Amino acid sequence: MSVTAQSVWENCLEFIKDNIQPQAYKTWFEPIVAVKFTDNALSIQVPSKFFYEWLEEHYVKILKVALTKQLGENAKLVYIIKMENTYGNKQPFTERIPSSNRSAVKAQDVDIPLNNKNPELRNPFIIPGIRNVKIESQLNPNYSFENFLEGDSNRLARSAGLAVAAKPGGTSFNPLLIFGGVGLGKTHLAHAIGVDIKDKYPEKTVLYISAEKFTQQYIDAVKKNNRIDFIHFYQIIDILIIDDVQFLSGKSGTQDVFFHIFNHLHQNGKQVILTSDKAPVDMQDIEQRLLSRFKWGLSAELQSPDFETRVSILKNKLYRDGVEMPEEIIEYVAKHIKTNIRELEGAIISLIAQSSFNKKEITLELAKQVVEKFVKNTKREVSIDYIQKIVSDYFQMDVDTLQSKTRKRHIVQARQLAMFFAKKLTKASLASIGSQIGKRDHATVLHACKTVDNLSSTDKQFKKYVDDLTKKLSV
Repeated sequence: MSVTAQSVWENCLEFIKDNIQPQAYKTWFEPIVAVKFTDNALSIQVPSKFFYEWLEEHYVKILKVALTKQLGENAKLVYIIKMENTYGNKQPFTERIPSSNRSAVKAQDVDIPLNNKNPELRNPFIIPGIRNVKIESQLNPNYSFENFLEGDSNRLARSAGLAVAAKPGGTSFNPLLIFGGVGLGKTHLAHAIGVDIKDKYPEKTVLYISAEKFTQQYIDAVKKNNRIDFIHFYQIIDILIIDDVQFLSGKSGTQDVFFHIFNHLHQNGKQVILTSDKAPVDMQDIEQRLLSRFKWGLSAELQSPDFETRVSILKNKLYRDGVEMPEEIIEYVAKHIKTNIRELEGAIISLIAQSSFNKKEITLELAKQVVEKFVKNTKREVSIDYIQKIVSDYFQMDVDTLQSKTRKRHIVQARQLAMFFAKKLTKASLASIGSQIGKRDHATVLHACKTVDNLSSTDKQFKKYVDDLTKKLSV
């Protein structure tokens, strides 16, 4: 990387940082790398085509102003899109797109030739013996964008979902992979996208299915020698939504057939929406060629909602159910149930039920009893901040030292242990863990976890560290 490109871009970033929200700057500008500067054109590398389109749509004006301030009216900006190489070449390949040109070359993949001699496709959702040509979407109309409240924890995923619903198959969010822990709204958001598409485009065929059911259908199709019909059925879907795609782990036959279905849909401009409990980089026993497809579009994480969002979720739930509740009780429930939206709504339903069945007024005391039961019956998930605090205290250092760039052996080991326990005890992605523990990348976290596993089996002192910290962090 040339020094000139770096200095030009750093000066641009100073201006941009002063003119946009800190979170937006962190999300959309920190990952950009300045590559070269020639003929008054600055080339910057962005992580994906999605990134490029988002910048062009939302930040093109500020980029133009920042660049003009540095280089004058004739300044040019060239995007280099880093794309994953799935064809076995050692070098990654890139797409170069001038900022004024929104078109991009799409890498094509070869689909399997399928000769369908029978024009009548067998719908796996039809009960045998009952003739039904219409494909039901299997969507739940109660899951809508209206009751999927926006907050910092879900803004990117929700915005991407709205963009997909407005133009299915026509954005670079294809596939859209929504991932996160249990009860954070992945299924809700997937249904909401499908419901919105059905409202806007009633002529399109939308289908929601769990990965488990998809697998069972495929097994049945193989048993009945209907594999080709199964594939063709899924190839006529316009918007395919597959829930809990991590369920395909280890199922090579189902992965193979889904790979070919995915390729066909993607090449024909059809939309694929996936949900998972983990990011692609953390998925085990999924074929590399399939994982690379998952990374083509956008992977958007749903995180635990903050306090304000939790309060909004509860108020929305109460409003929809026609129930009034004092503000202090809503805030008490929101303050004490943090990890899971499903638990949050469950606690409020339980509170209403207790009040109704026992003919008791909803009081703060009753709320405390209900919440206490919920907290007691639910295994708590410790936070990454808490893990860092416990590990730092154990090694008699502060958290800043733990997160620092130093390569001193005892500090590196403490950091690796924090990463190991964060992966073990939280549902956070590797990228999220690395970001919170000293702004490292996911590869560093993966290396740390392997190092801890190796040292635990070969170094007695290190094994004692792991055992001691396991006791301190037990939940």
